[in-house]
Amino acid sequence: MIRSFMLALTGAAALAAIGPGAMAAQDMVELPVIEAGEHTLDEFLWEARPLVIFADSELDPNFVEQMERLAERPEDLAVRDVVVIVDTDPAARSPIRTELRPRGFDLVLIGKDGQKYLRKPTPWDIREISRSIDKMPIRLREMQDRRLVR
Repeated sequence: MIRSFMLALTGAAALAAIGPGAMAAQDMVELPVIEAGEHTLDEFLWEARPLVIFADSELDPNFVEQMERLAERPEDLAVRDVVVIVDTDPAARSPIRTELRPRGFDLVLIGKDGQKYLRKPTPWDIREISRSIDKMPIRLREMQDRRLVR
């Protein structure tokens, strides 16, 4: 099921590229979507901003809605160094699930510094997630550094 979400995210980026002012094919980005499995949050420290999405099943309506929302504009999260981690198997007791202890559907946004910045029991759209990321201290510094380089 996770592979189909990756294809949906990639497909949404491709559809968004059709039309006037669209990105060139080589400029399209993919938003990494991985299963929690044996991964730990420490693996992403200082490299990426994990957006962890938990559900008790991949059929959970909130989970399905969240993945659809992510598919709308994956490039907005990709440019913010977001990696989406999904865990839809409570019985597997992944290290990330054990650390964050979700109850049913849960969305957790973690900064590059490992701090948990956002936790929501309902789906959020890309705009809300992006705004939350853009308020993080490290992201503010990244944006400032990019302005200085130009």
